This record gives sequence, C-alpha cells and structure tokens, in this order.
Amino acid sequence: MKIMVVGGGGREHAIIKKIKLNKDVTEIFALPGNGGMAGDATCVNIGAKDIPAIVDFAVENKIDYAIVAPDDPLVLGAVDALEEKGIPCFGPRANAAIIEGSKVFSKNLMKKYNIPTAQYEVFDNMDAALKYLETAPIPTVVKADGLALGKGVIIAETREAAMDAVKSMMQDKAFGKSGETIVIEEFLTGPEVSVLAFTDGNVVVPMVSSMDHKRIGDNDTGLNTGGMGTVAPNPYYTDAIAKECMETIFLPTINAMNNEGRTFKGCLYFGLMLTPNGPKVIEYNCRFGDPETQVVLPLLESDLLTVMKAVTEGKLSDTEVKFSNKSACCVIMASKGYPEKYDKGFEMTIPSAISDKVYVAGAALSDGKLLTNGGRVLGATEIADTLESAIEGAYKLVSEISFEGAYYRRDIGAKALRAREEK
Repeated sequence: MKIMVVGGGGREHAIIKKIKLNKDVTEIFALPGNGGMAGDATCVNIGAKDIPAIVDFAVENKIDYAIVAPDDPLVLGAVDALEEKGIPCFGPRANAAIIEGSKVFSKNLMKKYNIPTAQYEVFDNMDAALKYLETAPIPTVVKADGLALGKGVIIAETREAAMDAVKSMMQDKAFGKSGETIVIEEFLTGPEVSVLAFTDGNVVVPMVSSMDHKRIGDNDTGLNTGGMGTVAPNPYYTDAIAKECMETIFLPTINAMNNEGRTFKGCLYFGLMLTPNGPKVIEYNCRFGDPETQVVLPLLESDLLTVMKAVTEGKLSDTEVKFSNKSACCVIMASKGYPEKYDKGFEMTIPSAISDKVYVAGAALSDGKLLTNGGRVLGATEIADTLESAIEGAYKLVSEISFEGAYYRRDIGAKALRAREEK
C-alpha cells in the first residue's frame, strides 16, 4: 500500500513510525514532512494547506490511503477533496472538523446538548466585550474563535490582562480573522487531562490518557507553547472518571455531531478539566494532539493502520484497539527563545541507536546535515514499566542529543509523580 501523510511535525513523525510497522505498507509520502523524518518517509515539498496540490499528488501517485493530521487542512476540507477523488482518508470532513475550527460552534454545541463545559459569552464587537469584562469574574479565559496554532487562548489573571487580550485579538488582529469573534469563558480549576479517541461516528474508543505541559518554563511558568512535553497515562484520570467521561462527554459529543448532520470520523481530542463539579470540556481538537501523540501511539499495541482503516470504513466496533500497561514520557527539545524569537540552522546530532525514539518536528536537511528549522525541534520519548523509569529514560535520550541553543524543561512528569503520591 502507498500511504500519504499530510503534515510535517513531530505528531506526523510518530504516526509515520507506527504506520511503517504494517507489512502491507510499501511506501509512505509525507507532505511536506521535514528533514528529520526523511529516513522514514519520502518528503514532498507540498504545503499542508495546499489542498489542490495534495489532491493532484495523491491521484498521480495512486495513493491507497491518506492520513490528514493537522487542523488547518482538515478544516479547509482536505478529506472532502481527497474522498471526492476516491481516495480513502483518516480524518474528519470539513463539516465535522468545525468542532475545532470554531470555538463558538463547539461551545454552542455543548450548551445545546448539555455537555459539561465552562460558562461563556460570545462577542463579535470589541466594545461589548470590554464592557462585559468590567464586571466579569476574574480570572477569566479569552479565546479566539478560529485556529491560532494552539496559541489563541489567554488565561487572564487580572481585569487589565483580560482587556488587553481582547484588544490584541479584536483590534490588533494578533490571530488575523481567527480573532474577529471571541469567546470569554469561566476560569475552571482542577487537573487537566488530554484524551484522544478513535471514532467512526458510531462508537468511541479512547486512547491512553496523557498530561501535557504547555508553559515554556519549569513549574508551569512563562508563556504558553504548543507543548513542552507529555506523560501517559495521566494519574488523575481514574477508571471511575473515564466511565463518567464516556457517559457525559464522549458519547454525547459523537451523538450531538450526528444529530447536527456532522458525523465525525477520525481522532477526536478531548481537552478536559477535572473540576470539583466533575469533568468538563476545555476544548475539542479534530485530530491527534501534539505532543500527546508522541506518548500515546508508542503505547498502542494494535496495528495503527488497521485501526485507522476501520474508522474510515465504520468498522471500529469489530476491531481490537489495545494499549500497553506501560508508561511513556516525551520531552520536547526547543530552540532557545521559543515561543518568541529564535534562530534556526544549527546542526543537530541524534545518535542512530536512539533514532527510533526521537520524533522530529522542526528540522531541514542541507548537504546531508540535519539542521534546526523550527521552535519545537524534536521530542524524545521513552517507554518503561514505571513512570519514574520512563521520565528518567526520556531525559537520558535528551542528554545524548545536541544542537546549539537547545532548550527543554527539566520537570516533565514531576506533576504526575506528585499526583500519584497524593492518592
């Protein structure tokens, strides 16, 4: 089988490494991919948002199955366009991807179908939003309606910060059209949990839970990032909470989308907050999370391509999806200065002995050398029998990788270890 994976980051590298294990796969193309995954796939210089070029490539190269991984092409209708040419895909069609593409849509969906989430107000007028903030409870959360590279959410600790966030989005166009409409919502407290789930629109099969570390600095300080590391499973996510989430969030969401004529097939990401009043949805994503994928997929014991095809064909209930009982830790190595200004073009050294455990996100090949080419450069993932061993192993991997200006958090997994001790 010829497989095409749309995207070019660490998440896509993790998907490709897992897909490679299927004996029927003869060739994998990554569009655009990156220099660090060139040993696992043929990288093709076509951008993930260039839908016409993606479709043309798939048709010309007789692609048997396509995996559309990032949010942008899903929201733009990449799956629709490929399926129209007879190419089966993993990923939701555009009318279902809106669950991530518009926070206003997702919040209204949850309200309509009584899916637990934070209370909220929607604004398309800046003056009205600022007026509301004069008396709104603080802290509060300000969200751009559309896609914003995972950075369109600002937790405002003060009234002034909340107003600045509104002005940044609506007046200064910090996120372009994505911030023309905003959501201001209640600030929830409690442990956060990420749960990715396979769904064919009929059944929901959650994957191993995970814990992301969004802030750039140790002890969750500094600016928000796309994610500086993850561990799985998340110790806060007990069997009892998983059962409650299935009954009050997961199945109701799938049923709600079906009722709206927007059947969701693919990976649906549930960003959850375990509040004192029960689990609530912080956000939905219409795809695998990054870097959650880098700890969840290595724990998958079933064949990923088989599961994906079952999702596409509506046969997930007949397909075994089995995960290991082990633990995983991924530490992201970033460029100094990320998530703000950073330099590129530094040579990277990744020992071949550990390359199977390294998922490259921001790299370019030049004259046979691998160079840094992004903010989040790579993730190093270790699987072990215990969480302590997985964390220790991930940091040992990091110690063997080098590039100028390498930055990483030193406390990935520490919160999870504390949570387990508190039980």
